[in-house]
Amino acid sequence: MIKSNSHKAGRHFLQVPGPTNIPDRVLQAMAFPAMDHRGPDFQNLSFNVLKKIKLIFKSEDPVVIFPSAGTGAMEASLANTLSEGDKILMFETGHFATEWCQAARRYRLDVDFIPGDWRTGADPKIVEKKLSEDKNHKIKAVLVTHNETSTGIKSQVEEVRKAIDSTNHPALFMVDTISSLGSYNYDHQKWKVDVTVGGSQKGLMCPPGLSFNAISPKALEAYKKSKITKSYFDWGQMLDNNKNGFYPYTPAVNLLYALNEAVDMLLEEGLESVFKRHKRHADATRIAVEAWGLEILARNPIERSDSITAIMVPDGHDSDNLRKIIYDNYNMSLGTGLNKVKGKVFRIGHMGDLNDLTLAGTLSGVEMGLKKSGIPFNKGGIMAALDFLSK
Repeated sequence: MIKSNSHKAGRHFLQVPGPTNIPDRVLQAMAFPAMDHRGPDFQNLSFNVLKKIKLIFKSEDPVVIFPSAGTGAMEASLANTLSEGDKILMFETGHFATEWCQAARRYRLDVDFIPGDWRTGADPKIVEKKLSEDKNHKIKAVLVTHNETSTGIKSQVEEVRKAIDSTNHPALFMVDTISSLGSYNYDHQKWKVDVTVGGSQKGLMCPPGLSFNAISPKALEAYKKSKITKSYFDWGQMLDNNKNGFYPYTPAVNLLYALNEAVDMLLEEGLESVFKRHKRHADATRIAVEAWGLEILARNPIERSDSITAIMVPDGHDSDNLRKIIYDNYNMSLGTGLNKVKGKVFRIGHMGDLNDLTLAGTLSGVEMGLKKSGIPFNKGGIMAALDFLSK
């Protein structure tokens, strides 16, 4: 039974770091009727999407679109390039990097998982040292999470690429961009990434349900040698069917409508303008946090995400209690702390379909919640952010 007082007036502020708010244009695009996914109308839609999505990756390499969560594309990157017992290098930058590591171990890969404190990104110097010492080229791949959704840490992908190049090591380079793609600059081609992993529900402003692998020629060669059993996530089947605009199984047709519209919106705004907007909102958020006297989880300023900010609460306080207060009183959802930072941080998602007023409302809700929760803080964060945004 629905309670009589269950309705909350006004819009709900969905400020978790994904799924993000879905623009009306994208919602309306999904409302098209179902179509024959073996017919010419779908073929035209598919060709358009497969061509345009490359622009978001800044790539001429093929992009495979799976009907799955981003986790599926993470698994696909492993299953299509590696064989049981292969050694790979990874970094513990947070919960989702750890999830990728666990997937690799389930495939019985030999993972050199560099431990981390969840406050810093992948270290290019460690990459250079590990690869330089690997004279027999046992390391088959280096895997990095570009933007760690759980911690708001941005690893320096371009610097990792330079470290790999400095050693002349043949390892594949794989990058998870699930919470950075479409939010700030990522250059699959220029940075010579072999497999880029992406998802639909964050910077791409779509519902969850689509995931991506951008695949270099080097990765396709590795695919031919890979001995891990694969079926649903098999690149070969997908690429063969994609040549004609089709899929080896029923695709998520209405989500592809959504993706087609969302990509158009990003391209209409201009990717560089999209990136500047995200950087501006990230800066405003960080200014507010500093004014509140709270601490950002990402320790190094250069590694602070432009799509997510994870904020630490003082010892003796529970970030989930703060989140509950904000949800109950101001109808806003913020991201929870995951795994090692459970109860210690809350996360503000500031990516996707976001403007100045949306961010101002978000930061206002946080400041009011801090006051109501009894967490010690300095007032004025919202005004500091507004001063910045109104320049």
